[in-house]
Amino acid sequence: MDTDLIFKRGVAYTLATGLIFGASYGIIALIALVVHNGMPEAVREWGLVLTILVTAAIFDPLKRKIQAGVDRAFDRHRYDYRKALVEFGRGLSSETDLDALLTSIVERLPRTLLVARVAIFLTGESEGGGRLRLAAAHGLPASAGSSSAQDRLGSGSLALGFLDFDQARDHTHIFLENAQQALHLPEDQRRTAAMLDLNYYLPCRVPGDPKKDGASQRTIAVIGLGRTIGGDFLSSEDVELLESLASYIGIALQNTSLYARLQDKISEFERLKEFNENIVESINVGILAIDLDDRIESWNAQMEAMYALSRAEALGQPLRAVFPLDFVEALDGFRNEQGVHHLYKFRLTTRAGEQRTANIAVAPLLSRDFVSVGRIVLVDDITERVSLEAQLSQADKLSSIGLLAAGVAHEINTPLAVISSYAQMLSKQLRGDARLGPVLEKITQQSFRAAEIANGLLNFSRTSTTEFRDTNLNQVIRDTLSLLEHQFKTAQIIVDLELAEQLPAISGNPGKLQQVFLNLLLNAKEAMPGGGRLRVVTLANGHVEAIVHDSGAGIAPEHLKRIYDPFFTTKTTPKPGDRRGTGLGLSVSYGIIQEHAGKIHVESAIGAGTTFHLEFPLLRNSVHA
Repeated sequence: MDTDLIFKRGVAYTLATGLIFGASYGIIALIALVVHNGMPEAVREWGLVLTILVTAAIFDPLKRKIQAGVDRAFDRHRYDYRKALVEFGRGLSSETDLDALLTSIVERLPRTLLVARVAIFLTGESEGGGRLRLAAAHGLPASAGSSSAQDRLGSGSLALGFLDFDQARDHTHIFLENAQQALHLPEDQRRTAAMLDLNYYLPCRVPGDPKKDGASQRTIAVIGLGRTIGGDFLSSEDVELLESLASYIGIALQNTSLYARLQDKISEFERLKEFNENIVESINVGILAIDLDDRIESWNAQMEAMYALSRAEALGQPLRAVFPLDFVEALDGFRNEQGVHHLYKFRLTTRAGEQRTANIAVAPLLSRDFVSVGRIVLVDDITERVSLEAQLSQADKLSSIGLLAAGVAHEINTPLAVISSYAQMLSKQLRGDARLGPVLEKITQQSFRAAEIANGLLNFSRTSTTEFRDTNLNQVIRDTLSLLEHQFKTAQIIVDLELAEQLPAISGNPGKLQQVFLNLLLNAKEAMPGGGRLRVVTLANGHVEAIVHDSGAGIAPEHLKRIYDPFFTTKTTPKPGDRRGTGLGLSVSYGIIQEHAGKIHVESAIGAGTTFHLEFPLLRNSVHA
């Protein structure tokens, strides 16, 4: 199998030797001529030594060059393919896809070496034990190419123990002259060799970890090749070339494995990063991160919605340029302290001027080495929660007072009825008495007032079932205004009515709703004793809303939180002819609104008037429509 190789190398050695000898004798003759012309004896001796050294130095390069020329002359086609194969092996490391790399190898080797069969076995490192599996092949026999055989081979069920190069590290390759009858192998391994019908097996080794593998090199793949297309074996020169190429292939396979792991790590990192970002963006708490210079580095979607400031505008901005001074000073108070710190029910003013109530948590932002790189601030907007808690507290308070009021009202009504009856009887009998008549008249008036207060208590505490039906809020407001039309005209109050057309119906009791609007409109009239403007608006915005605004003197801030408390009133010294307040009007109205599953909210400022907002849920059929 090396006849051609021996012949070519013999020609190369003969030509190289002839050229070297000719050159040597020429140089020696030249030196002898120079010596004959008078050169010293010492120089002549050193000249001969130098000639021998030069001859030895140029012999091998000259021999290689002549051998390359001989190869090119005898088999130019094969020579060019082998040269291309060496360049291909050096460029394998640039391929990062394993399947593409394997396909390229099994396609290039048969064309270059003119072999009929090529197979590549990879070690299943992920399966443990370094078991081999068939990864790519070209021209395998039908017995090995069948689906069942491929399944057995791919699953590693065939005996490939004879390819364990890690146990025989001094072997550079395995040669089976007759793969069908490899008698030195055990029976199961002999069947495997016969099925594959490959004659050459070369290991692809890479540097190993002595601590892990116990050796400086380890085998990650094995290349198997059969005879040439003409049925000949490979030459030793071909095997030597393949051994060099196997090293390149091993490095390339290791690179693809490392690249695949790197891609998996990158994908996992991206997935975890996206997952964490989704958590931060989806959580119903505002999250912002600031660096050591108090510049904003992170700003989630909840902060955008709560603070009315986009992420693009917030990132990179100093904390003082975004938040009010009291918030910045509160955070500065925790700058040099360890651990997590809290600010409960902190009043935060947004960029739009809106007042929000928030629970704020401040924690240090640490690196993996537990070095502080900034701070993270959690802003939990509890404005709605605080409002609901206030409403719940008010409802509980009203419920407790209502139970008490019901008992008191029932007990008071009986003696009041007796006092009023006897006072009226005495007044009729003493009609002409100038001294006792006015006294009895005052007793009668005060008993009527006491009865009115008792009836107000009963209305406030009444928990009887109320009949609800589809109600048009616009019609309720019109009916209530018609009752007060004369009073508003007398008090010089101008009414601006802005009722939404086609206002959706609500589920309510028209009588009780009319009582609510009657209380609000009368309170508005009394807040404008010198006349003024009253504005009543209805609109639909996911719910039905009614707005009652007066241009009166407004409600003092210290009174604003108590307006729904029973018996709280500021009408302590009414003018003659005015109705005297019992402090139950807004309390009763609040209870009615709650009964209708609605909300009531007031805004007022001294000198700027008062505005009541009433919200009612839509009917279900209106929502579906």
